[in-house]
Amino acid sequence: MNIIKVLYLAIAGAFISGCASSSPDAVERIPFVEQLIRQMTIEEKVGQTAQITLDVITKGDSPYSSYEPLQMDSGLIEEAVAKYHVGSVLNTANNRARDMQTWHHVVSSIQKVATEKTRLKIPTLYGIDAIHGATYIAEATMFPQQIAQAATWNRDLVYQAAKATAAETRACNIPWNFSPALDLGTDARWPRMWETFGEDPYLISEMGAEVIKGYQGKQLNCSTSVAACLKHFIGYSTLASSGKDRTPSEISEISLREYHLPSFQKAVEAGAASVMINSGLINGIPVHSSYDIITGLLKNELGFNGLVVTDWADIENLHNRDKVASSHKEAIMLAFNAGVDMSMIPYNYVQYCELLVELVNEGQVSTERLDDAVRRILNLKYKLGLFENPLVKPNSDVFSKTHKKIAYTAASEAITLLKNEANVLPLSKTSKILIAGPNANSMRTVNGGWSYSWQGEKVEEFAKDYNTILEAVENKFGKNNVIHVPGVEYDMHGRTYVDEHRVNIDAAVEAAKNVDVVILCLGENTYTEKPGDLHDLMISENQEKLAIELGKTGKPIVLVLNEGRPRIIRRFADSMDAIIQTYLSGNHTGDALADILTGEVNPSGKLPYTYPMFSNSLGTYYHKHSEESKTPEGMYNYEGGFYPQFNFGHGLSYTSFAYSNLQVSQKEFDNSTVLSVSVDVENIGEMAGKEVVMLFSSDLYASIAPDVKRLRRFDKVLLNPGETKTVTFSITANDLSFINAQGKRVTEPGEFELTIANQAMTIKLIK
Repeated sequence: MNIIKVLYLAIAGAFISGCASSSPDAVERIPFVEQLIRQMTIEEKVGQTAQITLDVITKGDSPYSSYEPLQMDSGLIEEAVAKYHVGSVLNTANNRARDMQTWHHVVSSIQKVATEKTRLKIPTLYGIDAIHGATYIAEATMFPQQIAQAATWNRDLVYQAAKATAAETRACNIPWNFSPALDLGTDARWPRMWETFGEDPYLISEMGAEVIKGYQGKQLNCSTSVAACLKHFIGYSTLASSGKDRTPSEISEISLREYHLPSFQKAVEAGAASVMINSGLINGIPVHSSYDIITGLLKNELGFNGLVVTDWADIENLHNRDKVASSHKEAIMLAFNAGVDMSMIPYNYVQYCELLVELVNEGQVSTERLDDAVRRILNLKYKLGLFENPLVKPNSDVFSKTHKKIAYTAASEAITLLKNEANVLPLSKTSKILIAGPNANSMRTVNGGWSYSWQGEKVEEFAKDYNTILEAVENKFGKNNVIHVPGVEYDMHGRTYVDEHRVNIDAAVEAAKNVDVVILCLGENTYTEKPGDLHDLMISENQEKLAIELGKTGKPIVLVLNEGRPRIIRRFADSMDAIIQTYLSGNHTGDALADILTGEVNPSGKLPYTYPMFSNSLGTYYHKHSEESKTPEGMYNYEGGFYPQFNFGHGLSYTSFAYSNLQVSQKEFDNSTVLSVSVDVENIGEMAGKEVVMLFSSDLYASIAPDVKRLRRFDKVLLNPGETKTVTFSITANDLSFINAQGKRVTEPGEFELTIANQAMTIKLIK
């Protein structure tokens, strides 16, 4: 047993028993860590702040690629970890998933050098993007992506999915997860919209807190827990005019605090262990160089005591892309002094380490700032139990049927019925069906990006044991009752997600003549980040033409939208008899959808965003009243107002729910009052169903223009036919607050309207 482990065991009990009472405005001073820092050289401290990608320390022709099968390079590991003291490794090699045994070999190879061939025996910290399941683990359970999890409006499902993801990730010796994304999903053009929990700050906050609880468990040093990483702090999803990833944004102080900050604030309060910084620019300033945002807002104001890490190569981008630093050395100085603790380099670690050592020796980065960064890094390693147990034993049992059941349930509750004319759904199991569209027979499209590979292009290789939509429908209705004529197909080997080939719309139209119903599967191929940028939010021309021509056949059409962001369907939506949004619901999408089509599962998903009707009309439900004009004024005819295809929170069921008896404990209240708001919800249909009960508030008059309405509470309830439940929420004056012109959160005296479905009531805050 090495001296570090002995010291750890001697001190661990004292720290664990007292960590909960640590001051929120200061980083914990863990005796073990403090003693370690006092022993470290500048070079050892600097190395701890460096994070490299796995390809750098594997055998291959270059640092950017690795041989297959994967081989660790002991010489390269020793250079990085023993010579330069690199403290963290991330990512996979060659952009592909690995099985559990390979991951154990990878991480143990690194930890062996760190704990046996370095002076202080400090273990490395391995991180990965396990954003809807353990992305780069071959056996992993792939849950719905965040946007689909938000559509469940089911906190417990989100928690259970996160808990399972943590267990599967940690079982592969990976204790750090770059998730959840708490960015606002307000711009449908953004290629990372599906990585968010939607457009509403309260919904994002609630789901984010559940993810953190699921990932981190009661103690980080548990063999089934991982450290969460909030991303991307802050304002990443506001993209000025382009809608493209990592483009500059203009955000007012009011908007930043009103809409972007609440989810991060709640996540910090929930104990999130780490934060990743926004790759973009806000008001001309790269966030990675902003002391005001990283130190002032995150660390000081929010009291965040954990580890702050950059996104991919973003310190280098201060020089290479953003041009705010005239050299890489200046870029490192700017980011580090702004409050960055760990740099995701990911390749040029030698240059980074040498330059940061120079900066410290020259006094341009203070020893205090370096110690603060190292303290945060070592604190996290300590809390994760890496000093005592840098490795866990392989446990293939963790990839369980229980986890798959959670994934299926989440998919079935996410899938959202948007339209059902003449109750065309559910379908009879004897129906003769044509399945058309490019998304019908693809596991890749139902999973999306960050699935077995970064862009999701390797999904088919790893997800062969699951059912595509076509296969699931064939299993449910019988192969003899199902015809598959795509009409349009994706080029799965194309360079971008928009590539389509083998377009034969006439064949699909001809096949429709001989069936009872058409299931038309449209949407997108996989993408994320910059490769997912687009110029036009309209669904592709080929898919649009396919929908229009099938609509002319007179056959009932069930449009299945399998997409990461809401693509414009205005030109053919009216000719679709039913519309279902599957989002990116993971490996169990096909089976869950088939069960919904037959009525074995009653759909209960609700949109977590506003589905736009026009490319130039991308507002959120909480827009201002000035955007509400819906009729021409005077003699002028113009296209204005708020006209979504489907509203935020919309989602149909095979049963019907009636709301009544909205009650509030008192109609006049003050800042100390806890209001009780209740409503009765009755299932007046013939099928059991789950209903999402949403409480909105409207500030009738305020010192700055109020939003039309804001979501304040929600709950999801199961009701049997004829059953009534009373749903009760508690709110305070602070829940009705807003950011005023002085940048302060206030609730002004006056009247507020509370609404739940078709029920409304006015209450009044008195001084």
